[in-house]
Amino acid sequence: MYDKKDRYTQLFIETIRLSACTFGGGFVIVPLMRKRFVEELKWIEEQEMSDLTAIAQSSPGAIAVNASILVGYHVAGIPGALTAVLGTVLPPFFIISVISLFYSAFRDNTIVNLAMTGMLAGVAAVICDVAVSMLKEIFKEVRLLPVIVLSASFIAVRFLRVNIIIIILICGMTGAIDAFRRKQTGRKTL
Repeated sequence: MYDKKDRYTQLFIETIRLSACTFGGGFVIVPLMRKRFVEELKWIEEQEMSDLTAIAQSSPGAIAVNASILVGYHVAGIPGALTAVLGTVLPPFFIISVISLFYSAFRDNTIVNLAMTGMLAGVAAVICDVAVSMLKEIFKEVRLLPVIVLSASFIAVRFLRVNIIIIILICGMTGAIDAFRRKQTGRKTL
């Protein structure tokens, strides 16, 4: 297949390409990472990518950086994580640096403002695609527990105004208990 140097080089090129061509933040880059690393390169399985995405979302920091660290680590260990995060942060760093030099010209430019407004529609479409893909993955195994946790979390945050930290802790404990029970019984539980 690849030797390690080729894997690092390709990982760097893929992450820098994805990062340079992605507008709209981390929720936009994640489906592109899934498409590239799961479907095209087949470096990661679909379920593993869903797990990595969940971890990236629940970790502090930018989701694009968290996802690149996790994907890079999964593909090539610690050097892979460093390679992927470097490839992910370099394009925005250079783009923001250039934009900051010309900020006043961009700020008042009607064409730039119209282009940014147009991009919002594309970003919204990609985020909807991510949500639908993740929901398909959740409902693939028709299990009752994820549906109950999802619904209860939504109700608790939206209507009961429960602190999100408490929700995260309860969901984490629920998931850990469920995983432990499934491992002990060797079968699916709720």
